[in-house]
Amino acid sequence: MITSPNEMLALQRVAELEPPLSALETCLAGLAQALCNNDAVAIESQATELHRALARAVTHFSRAARQGGVPPVLRQRLALASGQVAAQREALARATAALDRAIDVLLPDHPLHGVYGAAGAPERHLRSGQLQA
Repeated sequence: MITSPNEMLALQRVAELEPPLSALETCLAGLAQALCNNDAVAIESQATELHRALARAVTHFSRAARQGGVPPVLRQRLALASGQVAAQREALARATAALDRAIDVLLPDHPLHGVYGAAGAPERHLRSGQLQA
């Protein structure tokens, strides 16, 4: 039986922090699945939801930290979710770099004469694989 005010406060914090943390974990799993499926529409949707879930979780956890602390179990789960976000960010950065390298191989550094952009000016290729008019 819970009787002390500290125990009641800890239960209240868990009840307050569990929903945003669960939502964050669900969004991370959804984004991971979308990435595995190479589903661009789902990736975009899940990334947007993940961004919102992160913002909500940070708001709730910051408030709880200012008001006396976050239960260790939830702090550990938040740290794990943060690690998953970092791992997904790194995987996307590597995939983007690989795509940029592939585009650099497929597109020459200097366009052939007579290649013009939408405004009629010759396009220049930047080293990053982006086009500049």
